Amino acid sequence: MSGAPSAPSCRPGCGACCIAPSISSPIPGMPQGKPAGVRCVQLDDDNLCRLFGDPRRPAVCERFAFDVELCGAHRDQALIRIRELEMAT
Repeated sequence: MSGAPSAPSCRPGCGACCIAPSISSPIPGMPQGKPAGVRCVQLDDDNLCRLFGDPRRPAVCERFAFDVELCGAHRDQALIRIRELEMAT
């Protein structure tokens, strides 16, 4: 089989990017955004974004993409690495 390997995709049910970073833009249900470490109200019980594909989804969330260096091999690594990045900025 030829061709470049496909890029890794976001891990379903991870939700680290919806918990670890602060988000300063309004989110439906969180008009002031959210502080770092606080679970977004739009994250469902399966750690999936309720606003995925919805035009109300904040642009910062839309632009966030899975990156193996940042997200690591599993959810716990993603939470730690995103939290560390948040603290450094």
